[in-house]
Amino acid sequence: MSQATSQLPPIRACLFDMDGLLIDSEDLYTVCTNETLRKYDKPDLPWNIKAQLQGRPGPEAGKIFHDWAQLPITREDFLQQTSALQQKYFPSTQPLPGVRDLLKTLDANPNVHIALATSSNKNNFGLKTKHLEDVFSVFEQQHRILGDDPRIPSGKGKPAPDIYLLALSTINERIRKEGKEKEITPAECLVFEDSVPGVESGRRAGMQVVWCPHPGLLNEYKGREEEVLSGTSIMKQYGVSSGGSEVPGKVGDGWARLHMTLEDFPYKSYGMEA
Repeated sequence: MSQATSQLPPIRACLFDMDGLLIDSEDLYTVCTNETLRKYDKPDLPWNIKAQLQGRPGPEAGKIFHDWAQLPITREDFLQQTSALQQKYFPSTQPLPGVRDLLKTLDANPNVHIALATSSNKNNFGLKTKHLEDVFSVFEQQHRILGDDPRIPSGKGKPAPDIYLLALSTINERIRKEGKEKEITPAECLVFEDSVPGVESGRRAGMQVVWCPHPGLLNEYKGREEEVLSGTSIMKQYGVSSGGSEVPGKVGDGWARLHMTLEDFPYKSYGMEA
């Protein structure tokens, strides 16, 4: 966003978040949460809270949410009620604009590898994607990293870099077996994210990042977009620990860019052929 990316290595692997990036499930999460909040005469979930929940593992997001909501029920009761609503709404997810064309183009490019890295657990992933197999079939099973993957240490979900480093390791494992090309470095990876913790996760992994946020989230960070792109905004705004010692980027370093949509993606500017 800030500097020309010609100095950066061409992209050889694209790693994708899912909720709010590939499919409209973030809006459905809000629908389910608000239905439950209204039962107890609580206000709808505001973007300044939702911004902290996006991209985070369930337990961590749950603590942030319940500290804010102060519901007169236990966390277990809340989870049961919202889970029932999710069973109803999640099977209606739809791809966001530009997603089908983007994935189809990348899947057809022999010089680019792709993987999925989502905080959604196995059960929710199935609910959200079973009816969208034509979209998600481009991600081979070994390149689908879910939030409850046992290879991700406890407490190391986004914004820690582990999930994206794991996704890259599955690609490099395949490259080693085939022996046809050199392994991919983190700098040759492009992370696609909608959430702020997700952007930080990608930056801390040493990867290039596309930030494609919901308009409501972007409004919440108005004037602080460059901090988000550098991967340094979470601690500055909320005082939340990143949970690791990895150094993110610097403001204006050009390793991350803001895209309002995934439509008409500029492949060539990332060193990829359309």
